[in-house]
Amino acid sequence: MLFDTIAAIATAKGEGGIGIIRISGDKSFEILDKIFKLNKGNEIGNYKLRYGFIHDNNKIIDEAMVVKMPGPRSYTAEDVVEINCHGGYLITQRVLELVLKNGATLASKGEFTKRAFMNGRIDLSQAEAVIDIIEGKSESSLDISIKNLRGDLSNMIKEFKKTLLDITAHVNVVLDYPEEGIDDPIPDNLLSDLHKVYDKANELIISYDKGKLIKMGIKTAIVGRPNVGKSTLLNSLLREERAIVTNVAGTTRDTIEETINIKGIPLILVDTAGIRKTDDIVESIGVKKSKEIIEKADLVLMILDSSSEFTKEDKEIIDFISENNKKVIYLLNKIDLERKIDISYLKDSDIIEISAMKNIGISDMEDKLYEFITENQVQDTGEKHILTNIRHKTALEKTKVAIENIFNTIELSLPLDLISVDLKEALDSLGEITGEITSEDILDHIFGNFCVGK
Repeated sequence: MLFDTIAAIATAKGEGGIGIIRISGDKSFEILDKIFKLNKGNEIGNYKLRYGFIHDNNKIIDEAMVVKMPGPRSYTAEDVVEINCHGGYLITQRVLELVLKNGATLASKGEFTKRAFMNGRIDLSQAEAVIDIIEGKSESSLDISIKNLRGDLSNMIKEFKKTLLDITAHVNVVLDYPEEGIDDPIPDNLLSDLHKVYDKANELIISYDKGKLIKMGIKTAIVGRPNVGKSTLLNSLLREERAIVTNVAGTTRDTIEETINIKGIPLILVDTAGIRKTDDIVESIGVKKSKEIIEKADLVLMILDSSSEFTKEDKEIIDFISENNKKVIYLLNKIDLERKIDISYLKDSDIIEISAMKNIGISDMEDKLYEFITENQVQDTGEKHILTNIRHKTALEKTKVAIENIFNTIELSLPLDLISVDLKEALDSLGEITGEITSEDILDHIFGNFCVGK
């Protein structure tokens, strides 16, 4: 499959020790020969770093290390060159412009990985694993993404397809050669294999709820009325001064979002504006946004000030959380000060006493957060595969429905042709996961989420 030769900066923008310009396509080596001279007159061997100079019409632009990787043993399965120059924004841009001037075109987002997929080096689920690795927020999510990249999900889908193709072959024989007198629409051994596919597909579908939390994180809203210590708690959990803390009520006007890890699971902490009635237009917008965050949260940390009376505002926030059926942990803050609050309204609720300012009780609170993770069974990925991609889940749900239709057709002794239709539907749905059956629009959407250079 022939494409234009493409190039892009493969490292992050900004200053750094090294900047990498990646080139892929049949003109890669030709372009390199035009712009690179070895420090000594040796040949540039394949898959070996060589030191020399990038030049433009005999003017040295930078010193660099380069490597040539002939296809198909490369990332894209095409001829690939990677130029390791100095990592400043200006110099990497200058080297890229020189590469483009000598015959390459600028790569679009995700085009290198898309070529790896189009050239058959990886399937679509493996390509999606690449961006999941780049965006991974925890060890658990990275573990799942690496399993996908090495082909664990792909191999499982191949096993599913083999079973469905074996059944398709049998059904076709029955339909095409009725004179053979085969009565069984699907033999017991194949029917048993089909049940196994159904059960495994269903396990994967169910695992998505875990996978979504592992990949995206548990959205955790820190809420309460003004000045109860929400921002102080955020800073304590992050172990840095991320949020502004003052004695002035209403300091936080907007939400602040940061991620921490609890036993390998990301918690997306959202510090919200203090919830109260206010005539301040900006603050009222923050209060409205705080309530929206509560509605979307997986978990709520409701903070109460133990050094002041239980207020009407406290009650209204607690009632709002309850109305939205949210899992909530109550934090009684400022226990280092004289206690004045009456918490009888909370009855048997989970309450942890802390001092965010003095860092008292924070480890107990982290243990409670981990307990929440454990209750949701997202702490252990184990050897079982866990879905983290909604596209994969949707495709498997279609596969599951098609197999259910096959079971119904057999049970009701309906025409065998119906099984053929549902088998094709199941196979097509599985093909969507690996990319064998995927529209260009879907491909553009998937690879459009990548950065240029990947």
